[in-house]
Amino acid sequence: MKRNVILGSVLVALVVALGIASCAMERSADGAEAAAGTVPVFEVDPLWPKPLPNHWILGSTIGVGVDSKDHVFIIHRGAGTLNARTEMGAATDPPTGECCVPAPPILEFDPDGNLVNAWGGPGEGYDWPTSNHGLTLDDKDNVWIGGNGATDSHILEFTHDGKFLMQIGTANQAVDSRSTEHFGRVAKINFDYGAREAYVADGYGNKRVAVIDMDTGEMKRFWGAYGNEPDDADLGRYDPDAPLAQQFRNPVHCAMPSDDGLIYVCDRPSDRIQVFQKDGTFVKEARIAPKTLGDGSVWDIAFSRDPDQKFIYLADGKNEKIYVIERETLKVITSFGDGGRQPGQFFAVHSIATDSQGNVYTTETYEGKRVQKFVYRGLGNVTAENQGVVWPSR
Repeated sequence: MKRNVILGSVLVALVVALGIASCAMERSADGAEAAAGTVPVFEVDPLWPKPLPNHWILGSTIGVGVDSKDHVFIIHRGAGTLNARTEMGAATDPPTGECCVPAPPILEFDPDGNLVNAWGGPGEGYDWPTSNHGLTLDDKDNVWIGGNGATDSHILEFTHDGKFLMQIGTANQAVDSRSTEHFGRVAKINFDYGAREAYVADGYGNKRVAVIDMDTGEMKRFWGAYGNEPDDADLGRYDPDAPLAQQFRNPVHCAMPSDDGLIYVCDRPSDRIQVFQKDGTFVKEARIAPKTLGDGSVWDIAFSRDPDQKFIYLADGKNEKIYVIERETLKVITSFGDGGRQPGQFFAVHSIATDSQGNVYTTETYEGKRVQKFVYRGLGNVTAENQGVVWPSR
């Protein structure tokens, strides 16, 4: 009996010990997950947006922005980037088929993916770009676009519904990165609302960041790489093993102000982000996939919607992915996406934007010709260097 009592006590002790250990392990695992759960997690929405009406199709889609009601605007190039024989049968004269016709250049979708408006194109009082490029909405929900065609040396501003407001600069001007009167094939415009300033990625002809007054269009300042006076000399092809270029290459593809007063610039074919103070003082840089040649790796930037804008989402249209980058250190944490035509894959992912819920929207140029939505699922434990296609888990 004494032996049975001892054995029973030992068993009880073992059960208690195992229970304590199990609880400790669970707490440890929960703590580790909480500690590691600091990376934004996304899933592609394969059903967004809904099909377009009127047999409309998109051409190369080269801009995306979000308004104050989380309506998503895109801009595409239409007929100039569509195959007349195979993609525009209904638009030929005479028609060769029932489908399709180019959609208007600018389309507006509600958060559910319904098309709610479409407009844009040549009109009275302004010069529509020969190759429209980039789209951003300001704090009044006005729409700003540039153009990267050979004669596009200006910026256009429209109301939310497409009424012309202002043209800044004149068309058909020569490349001149020191001009205070016009631009040189603008890639994209972003805003510092407190200062009422617009930051222009200028761009495909010029090699600078230009800062203008949002209300008057007056040129206030500009700079090149490292804050240098911009120089239009041809730098030649990017060589990842050569000393870092002291000027930007074409195109300078984004100039994105953060809420804490820094400007993040996409030197696309040089595979680098450069960071500046508002006056053009150079702060730091990071090279992203620096062996990337051709189109380069640094195409467009959006910030996470937390108060500190802790993360950068960087579109890389050559390697076909979105990088998630810690903004403070410019360190790549993870990436998602892959090359292809299925939802969650990319063909030349070109532009990127976020809505108030933290969702990410992307557009694709060349033969990509679409917009995609990536639903924000909160912070999670992501350890993969590249997650591949972030397909819905349910």
